[in-house]
Amino acid sequence: MPTKVVALRPLRYKGKAKTARAKRVIRHIRVRRKVYGAPERPRMAVFRSSNHISVQIINDELMHTVASASDMDPEIRSECEGKPKTEIAKLVGTLAASRGKAVGVTQVVFDRGGYAYHGRVQALADAAREGGLLF
Repeated sequence: MPTKVVALRPLRYKGKAKTARAKRVIRHIRVRRKVYGAPERPRMAVFRSSNHISVQIINDELMHTVASASDMDPEIRSECEGKPKTEIAKLVGTLAASRGKAVGVTQVVFDRGGYAYHGRVQALADAAREGGLLF
């Protein structure tokens, strides 16, 4: 079966951002200009919504997700119930680190996705560091 080629949207934004989401996208574009995931050091990209958090370890050369973790994964979903969001982010960071190490990833480049390095994003990063990932 042939693979589908997906065109990447250009990493630029024209005009002034008016919404909070547009401002985050601009910040993410600014971060992505500098952050690149090579095969020996893939990019660890965080996505945070109001209710959930997820992370992907991505090889940008192949445009391939090496490993991923989310609070919606069956492995940790039952543990997440009734916990604060920062505690859930710590569980996701630990799971991402273990899945990354399982596929041979020891070093990553952290992509905060335009979010402030504070709260859930920082908790996820600290848990991934404790889990054995270097960044």
